Amino acid sequence: MMINSEYIFLDKDFKTKNEVISFISQQSTLKGIGNDKKNLENSFFKREKEGSTGMMDGFAIPHAKSDSITKPAVMLVRLNSGVDWDSMDGKPVDFVIGLLIPGDEAGTTHLKILSTIARALMTDDFKKRIREINNTEEMTNEFKSIVE
Repeated sequence: MMINSEYIFLDKDFKTKNEVISFISQQSTLKGIGNDKKNLENSFFKREKEGSTGMMDGFAIPHAKSDSITKPAVMLVRLNSGVDWDSMDGKPVDFVIGLLIPGDEAGTTHLKILSTIARALMTDDFKKRIREINNTEEMTNEFKSIVE
């Protein structure tokens, strides 16, 4: 299962993109998605150097592709206040959708999930719904309805 309530963190306080990426990498390691926190962080930062994953309207979709990731997963972090993510629209990001993809699934699973989520984020209804949800179960169901 790519997304479950254990992978959702609501109302977190972070000041920087690096803190968010470090948190996602740490949680991924703790939850058995990956087996090397430093490697996960490096994978996320390597991708950010290619171009910011900050989208529009406060959303970012950072993604790590690595052999230290043991199973594909989607991790969500909603922040209490926005952090600078070098987004397309220049606005701070307060909703981070981290994609964790095993190295051997980089071209397939990764692109499918990324395009599915990016499409959903183009609809105002979806963005409004996920901003209003206040528990991890509802958030899990909302994302499962588009990803799985």
